[in-house]
Amino acid sequence: MSEIITKQQNELAVLIERYSVQDGVHRTAIPALFFIRRSNLTGPNNGVYKPSLCIVAQGAKEVWLEQERFKYDPANYLITSVDLPVTAQVTEASSDIPYLGLRLEFTASEILEILNDSGIGISPKGNAERAMFVGQMELPIMDSIYRLTCLLDSPKDIPFLAPIYTKEILYRLLRGRYGVTLAQIAMEGSGTYGIREAIEQISNNYSKPLRIEELAEIARMSISSFHRHFKEVTAMSPIQFQKQLRLQEARRLLLTESADAADVAFRVGYESPSQFSREYSRMFGFPPRQDMKRLRV
Repeated sequence: MSEIITKQQNELAVLIERYSVQDGVHRTAIPALFFIRRSNLTGPNNGVYKPSLCIVAQGAKEVWLEQERFKYDPANYLITSVDLPVTAQVTEASSDIPYLGLRLEFTASEILEILNDSGIGISPKGNAERAMFVGQMELPIMDSIYRLTCLLDSPKDIPFLAPIYTKEILYRLLRGRYGVTLAQIAMEGSGTYGIREAIEQISNNYSKPLRIEELAEIARMSISSFHRHFKEVTAMSPIQFQKQLRLQEARRLLLTESADAADVAFRVGYESPSQFSREYSRMFGFPPRQDMKRLRV
């Protein structure tokens, strides 16, 4: 990395530290911008990554999408272009040198607006591509991110300048090596566009039975083509995708509502509590009751 990038990342780390007085994920005054601070290594945490750009100013992190590992640090950035259930883990952090990062969320409509306004010549591709990737940090991207985050020190400028800087960041990414992959989520006719719409349908109705014919119709694909494109984008089948959403929501309900495991199983769409317990144990390493005791301790 260049000295300028390193200098901006060091200053970014100071700024994140100042606005993140304790460990956790912190919403900022800039819409869609979040700061993350961790003062120790974390165990695997399950969650759904929204379309977003993730930057590390200090430390390192890895994300697992099924069996694929994506590791990123100050030299790289991570992009997720559709909603994806993942397992994430901070791999470099300490009380003296905490992990410091940020997440900037975006939407397909924002990507489409930039494509239309900028005249970037990207044609939709028929084949879908993986919706998560790691790219090498470059000065234009780092510079625009740095200027966006610095707006926190001048809050009166945020309403006008934050949307401009956010557009610049997305524009830089679309101009970069993975621009075509990112653009596909907003370009009708691309494989990823149809899968994104199917993912939204699954996410909004995860507790209902999965109807592949309906999903394929939403994606405007044959059933065989839909299966192939879905796995290419998400690294898993539609059923696996739905299962991860169900189990993650079940864990959240168990933890926040102290609900009965059998009741939660039915609420997230399982017909058999025993099947729910087996699949829960496979995903999280412990059966529901034992997992809740462990997490609460």
